[in-house]
Amino acid sequence: MSLEELASKYITSAEKVVKEMRKIKGPMTLNEEYVNKVLDHAKAYLDDAKYYKDKKRFEISLTSIAYCEGLLDALKLLGAVKFEWPTRIEKESER
Repeated sequence: MSLEELASKYITSAEKVVKEMRKIKGPMTLNEEYVNKVLDHAKAYLDDAKYYKDKKRFEISLTSIAYCEGLLDALKLLGAVKFEWPTRIEKESER
């Protein structure tokens, strides 16, 4: 599958979910157990990204790391975790 096809596939899926999802009404609970479950998923996607990068399956690696970043950003937006993404300058100095 080409990168264009892969992008189209994921965009179509996300559009469908955004269109059809419903917000939960009433109070919501964000407890440590739920945060840990999401963090476990994020770590699994990170592991997948590294695995597929080593296998030279870069399109799958990029998809996996994008999922990881999305989960981490969601936790940050919910106030469950605190972090800052490295800046381009920090990344270049690590090389």
